[in-house]
Amino acid sequence: QEQLVESGGGLVQAGDSLRLSCVISGRTFSTYTVGWFRRAPGKEREFVAAISSGGSTLYANTVKGRFTISRDNAKNTVYLQMNSLKPEDTAVYYCAVREGATRNMARLYDYWGQGTQVTVSA
Repeated sequence: QEQLVESGGGLVQAGDSLRLSCVISGRTFSTYTVGWFRRAPGKEREFVAAISSGGSTLYANTVKGRFTISRDNAKNTVYLQMNSLKPEDTAVYYCAVREGATRNMARLYDYWGQGTQVTVSA
């Protein structure tokens, strides 16, 4: 079973940047699509971004142009660079993996991390 560990969350002000990391154990990292999701208090979990094994990316409209997802297969790590953060980006951010193409539905992902908190103050 794969293990995913997120890091990089924190408390920032609106307009600031953060970079989240997701380190994934396992021998097949390079074949995975990796997605980032988030859950804000009182809200449903929502898709943020995903990157395929070949580097194709998919973004939610709410973060397009502000967030960038990337991966380093040599380090078994996927990053989420978040710029121009807004208070509405406040949430627990989770990474998850699946075989196959990028998808924005959480139920299609097989393994999940424990999450990292991002708080953006106004």
